[in-house]
Amino acid sequence: MPLLDPTIWQDGPTLRGGTAPVVEPATGLTLATLDLAAAPDVSEAAVRAQAAQQDWARATHVERAAVLRRAGDLFSAHAEELRTWLVRESGSVPGKADFELAVAAQECYEAAALASRPIGQVLPSEAPRLSWTRRVPVGVVGVIAPFNVPLVLAIRSVAPALALGNAVLLKPDRRTAVSGGLALAAVFAAAGLPGGLLHVLPGDAAAGQALVADPLVRVVSFTGSTASGRRVGELAGRHLKRAHLELGGNSALVVLRDADVEAAVAQASWGTFFHQGQICMTAGRHLVHASLYDEYVERLAARAEALAVGDPFREQVHLGPLIDRGQLDRVHALVEASTEEGAKLLAGGTYEGLFYRPTVLAGVADDTPAYAEEVFGPVAPVRSFATEDEAVALAAAGPYGLSLGIVTPDTARALELADRIPTGIVHLNDQTVNDEAVAPFGGVGVSGTGARFGGEANLDAFTELRWTTSRRTPAGHPF
Repeated sequence: MPLLDPTIWQDGPTLRGGTAPVVEPATGLTLATLDLAAAPDVSEAAVRAQAAQQDWARATHVERAAVLRRAGDLFSAHAEELRTWLVRESGSVPGKADFELAVAAQECYEAAALASRPIGQVLPSEAPRLSWTRRVPVGVVGVIAPFNVPLVLAIRSVAPALALGNAVLLKPDRRTAVSGGLALAAVFAAAGLPGGLLHVLPGDAAAGQALVADPLVRVVSFTGSTASGRRVGELAGRHLKRAHLELGGNSALVVLRDADVEAAVAQASWGTFFHQGQICMTAGRHLVHASLYDEYVERLAARAEALAVGDPFREQVHLGPLIDRGQLDRVHALVEASTEEGAKLLAGGTYEGLFYRPTVLAGVADDTPAYAEEVFGPVAPVRSFATEDEAVALAAAGPYGLSLGIVTPDTARALELADRIPTGIVHLNDQTVNDEAVAPFGGVGVSGTGARFGGEANLDAFTELRWTTSRRTPAGHPF
């Protein structure tokens, strides 16, 4: 039997938010029909999750780690089936789907190791008592994940939250609810996760609001747009709960005057056009030294023209479709507005169906729409700088601060420049799109609330630090 048998997708009561088709962006075909969650479903799931979590928190770290390791193995064992869903549902090329599967397995293995990490410290005390801290599970964690890298951006919160003794309510994007939600439920069920600990609740904004506001959900992990993240953060704040927000980006790729142009362009092409530019870390602003600028834009445009765009399930292509018509319209509107304001279109700017050609815009300025805003499409706006100070000022400008790439053989100098640019992530001699399960991940400014995912950051994200003291005999007090 396939791991993702549609007849067993929903475990428990039927969801009451209606149904929605699972659509293949490349063809418009309906792959399956999905049950959606309404607010009452979220509330009931939270009650079941809280009840199940108490026994799970009492399980040994060995038991929890074993489930996570088995889940990691299952992502590899069922790679072909899961790859097909990622390619067809999210428009990923097979290589990108394989990357997601590899990271998903590694996230599970890294989470398994979290279960046996030290959970506290013995503290000095002025009083005659033993004083210590201990990490305890938060209880029920709410995870809201987006469409663009659906498996990774869900599992990176689900796996560590479970490993540390929590239950999880997962709300995937409706457009990728199978590969970003139901696939995880199937994997963890097969891995032996006890019932009631993971609830997949695809739904609309009302379901998301219910998840954030539910009193049993104590921590919210959200990945998505800055606009949506603001609403999540505001709602979580009103309910006095933590929200870990990984939001949008408009990351700069800085090419210094001593860079190898061809090598820089190879980095830039991947950093902007990978997965149709639908990556939060995408290189959205190309800053190139004036002495290299003409050659750089010429070579980048040539690379863009040579890339194949099409159906990644049925053809061998570099870029697949954008996720839906709304996203395509937004991307094209930004490109058209940019050319109307003086940007020069060197490649792309056209589309057929949801397939948008990789696009290069030269001569952009501070207020060029495709340069100033996060495009979330395969668009490379390029501008020149004359001095390193100017490059730093341009890279630091704007509200975002997610990822930064600097290309130069002088890595010591690059580090000095990077220290002057607000950003959560820095890559020297590499483009801006990178991810590893062992590394902390997050941005500053409107890109989010810092590194709250990955590595040891997961300990802070999904546990509470509890102070405890113990005396041999009851303490005496003045009254």
